[in-house]
Amino acid sequence: MRGRSAPAVGGLVLAGLLLAACMPDAPTETLTILAAASLTEPFTLIGDAFEEAHPGVEVRLSFAGSSELAQQVLAGAPADVFASASPATMAVVTDAGGAHDPQTFATNALAIAVPATASASASAPAVTTMADLARSDVDVALCQIDVPCGAAAAQMLERAGLDVQPVTLEPDVRAVLTKVRLGEVDAGVVYTTDIRSADGDVTEVIVPDDLQVPVSYPIVALADASPSAADFVDLVLGPVGRGILMDAGFGVP
Repeated sequence: MRGRSAPAVGGLVLAGLLLAACMPDAPTETLTILAAASLTEPFTLIGDAFEEAHPGVEVRLSFAGSSELAQQVLAGAPADVFASASPATMAVVTDAGGAHDPQTFATNALAIAVPATASASASAPAVTTMADLARSDVDVALCQIDVPCGAAAAQMLERAGLDVQPVTLEPDVRAVLTKVRLGEVDAGVVYTTDIRSADGDVTEVIVPDDLQVPVSYPIVALADASPSAADFVDLVLGPVGRGILMDAGFGVP
C-alpha cells in the first residue's frame, strides 16, 4: 500500500484541527427546568437566552401540568428549577422541603377558547358568553381539578353560579387548548396567553373581571440544584425574562 505524502498528511491534520475549532464546546453543565405547560413559549425563549449568556450550560425544558411536575420533584426526578402555575402546587414541593423561598414572576387570567370560525363545524353550537358553557348541547373541556387551570376554572364557574358538565378533563391547559383547536369540543377554559399562542385557531370569549380568579406563577431553585439554577431564576425575574413574558401576554409583578 502506498503511503500518503507528508504534505497530504499535514493537510489532513490541519483540516482536522480546523474542524475541531469550529465545533461548539460540549456543555459542561446541564440545567433541567420543570415548567407549567402554559409557559411553553416564553420559557423556550428564556432558555435560549440563558444558553447564549452562559456558554457551556445546556438548558433542558420539561413542560407538563404543574401537579404532575410537583410529583416528579417529590419522587426524586433530576431537576434544578420548578416554575408552577399556582402557589398551592408550589407549596406541595416547598412543604416537603424540596425548595425554599419561591418568588412570583408572572400572572395570568382565565379565558374561554372556542374554535375559530374557519375550523368550527357548521353544526357546532355558538358559544358567545360564559353562561353558554352550562348548556347541554355544548361540549366543554376543562383541566383536571388537581391541576391549577382546573382548580381556577372550578372557582370561576362556582362564582358564576354555573353547573358545567365537561365532556373531558385534561391533564394540562395545553391539552384543553388542543381539543378546542381540533374542534373536538365546542369550548374550553384556558388562560389568555393560550389564546395568543394558538395563532388564530381559536377565538376568545371574555371572562368578566368580577369572575376572574387570581392566577400567579412562582419559581424556585430546587434543593441540590446545579450551580446555574439561581442564575436562571434571576434571568426570569430580571428585564430579559420580564420582557419575554410580557410579549407572550403574561402580567409581571
